[in-house]
Amino acid sequence: MPDLFENLVQNSDDYSAKDIEVLEGLEPVRRRPGMYIGGSDEHAMHHLVAELLDNAMDEAVAGHATRIEVELGLDNRVTVRDNGRGIPVDAHPKFKGKSALEVIMTTLHSGAKFAEKVYTTSGGLHGVGLSVVNALADNLTVEVARDRKLYRQCYGQGKPKGKLKNAGGTQNRRGTTITFQPDPTIFGESARFQPDQMYRMARSRAYLFRGVEIRWICAPGLIKKAKKGQTAIPASETLHFPNGLGDFLQASLNGRRTLTPEPFVDRAEFPDEEGHVEWAITWPGDEDGFLNSYCNTIPTADGGTHEQGLRAGLIKSLKAYAELIGNNKKKIAQLTADDLLGGACAILSVFIKSALFQGQTKEKLASPTAARLVESTVKDHFDHWLSGNPERAKILLDRIVERADERLRRRRERELNRKSATRKLRLPGKLTDCARNRADGTEIFLVEGDSAGGSAKQARDRETQAVLPLRGKILNVASATQDKMKANQEISDITLALGCGLSHQFDIDKLRYERVIIMTDADVDGAHIAALLMTFFYREMQGLIEAGRLYLAQPPLYRLSQGGETAYARDDKHKDHLLETRFKGRGKVEISRFKGLGEMPARQLKQTTMEPAGRTLLRVTLTDAKEANEARAQKKETERLVERLMGRKPELRFAFIQENAKFVSELDV
Repeated sequence: MPDLFENLVQNSDDYSAKDIEVLEGLEPVRRRPGMYIGGSDEHAMHHLVAELLDNAMDEAVAGHATRIEVELGLDNRVTVRDNGRGIPVDAHPKFKGKSALEVIMTTLHSGAKFAEKVYTTSGGLHGVGLSVVNALADNLTVEVARDRKLYRQCYGQGKPKGKLKNAGGTQNRRGTTITFQPDPTIFGESARFQPDQMYRMARSRAYLFRGVEIRWICAPGLIKKAKKGQTAIPASETLHFPNGLGDFLQASLNGRRTLTPEPFVDRAEFPDEEGHVEWAITWPGDEDGFLNSYCNTIPTADGGTHEQGLRAGLIKSLKAYAELIGNNKKKIAQLTADDLLGGACAILSVFIKSALFQGQTKEKLASPTAARLVESTVKDHFDHWLSGNPERAKILLDRIVERADERLRRRRERELNRKSATRKLRLPGKLTDCARNRADGTEIFLVEGDSAGGSAKQARDRETQAVLPLRGKILNVASATQDKMKANQEISDITLALGCGLSHQFDIDKLRYERVIIMTDADVDGAHIAALLMTFFYREMQGLIEAGRLYLAQPPLYRLSQGGETAYARDDKHKDHLLETRFKGRGKVEISRFKGLGEMPARQLKQTTMEPAGRTLLRVTLTDAKEANEARAQKKETERLVERLMGRKPELRFAFIQENAKFVSELDV
């Protein structure tokens, strides 16, 4: 104990005040760009354009700008220009020797949107937009036209290259122009702005605020030829939509037939509040819907409180109307917002004061008042829309009741199937089921051994992923009798867990999971077990393969690390490739080989093999054949190969080995 205490004291001496870093200016943004724009890849790079466009839109919404220009050049250079008031250029009272423009460009949490005096509504109160763009730009030039004078200042990687200069007089120009190129050391040398993504961004903003005109300009050399069925991106276009979201909805539908002739489109001011809400909703006949929402022109991909208010207002209004016309109260009580909006095409846009978002990327609205304001406003207008046309309302109500009946029927069937399957299973320490009651989005991992099963259970997503450990190598069904197969515990466990039956009783609709994934060790034994399992599924559940529901996981065999970088290799060839490319010339690389899935930490197993975002799956398929004769021939050839490799005659396997031995260049023993 004294030695341990002495070591702790010595180690604490190594950690002192000199180890505490204080990042100043815009250095935090360059060190951790993901905290501000959600990442450092090409997708996140487009958020820089969104920040500039949103600032220009704030000027338009505040009534000071009528025109915005977005231009993409050949050298990955972007220009955003507005004819608003222009950023102030006079000296800032708290920063001697610096203009207000330079303070805004180089200081986090600086801006005019905190006190709500200059902007009643804006795309966020973080005060980091311009400074973040500046920090992550290789070079940036800002021009401000105010009071008939033009001012210009240049920056590089967030730092001014010189003082703010008076560039002369200008009679017919006003507003702010910012031109920049993203820093390749942050986003990568190959990262490029995508014209289609930027065009859609500009177009959506024009729809959201009907008073603004957005001019889109793109270098012709960047325009790619549109694929069949896609709309070509123009090299230049003036975007102006006087009907706002109504035009947006019509363009999104692209001529699809709808349940009611007239969509539910309206706009309303919030009572006793500065702000308003606008919406456009319709119900297409094919029920292929979407819900796009925005706050202060910012797209909220993850929804938020304004979407909650929309859903609550619509369903409350529909239920009240159904009860008013005498519909069955019990049936009406079962209606949900998903029944109403699940097959609808809806666009929602709110403008509110002091908008609160979750995170700097602003993908989810968190303002609590938005739910209340949107719910009450939308409910009142939907009440009038329904009662104003009883025939239209009846068509919609009948559709929603049908959707609810179908939803309840499917739920009863799923519960019945799952109950019957789980009642048979009762496998303590074997099947660890997922929490989701429906098959959609779920998957079961068949793993070798309890040790690997333990790691998989820790690494899984409890909501959607189930784990069934198997004991060693399962029975080779290609060389076993039916009685032997029925008596095999592992095959029985798999059959009961999947719930879809065997052979002639197989029914894909009864499969309890969307995907069946074979996950074995990345070695010869693992490959043998995977081959036995695929043989079983081919012989007894061939419909599972034909439906594309059987997969092979691809766990790594090696872990390579050098410095702070780590990579995983599937096999020796992949390992050698990584050493020759990613780790070439970087010093000694530490290489560790995984003995098996059971030896792999749960965190690494999740990251490399089980988590959808980072894993690779191989789908097991049967070769398609267009003609019936080809299909029969292919099936016969597959049967012959399975029998030769897995059947009862070992001499056939021996002959196969002799014929193919010449193709083996290295044998891992």
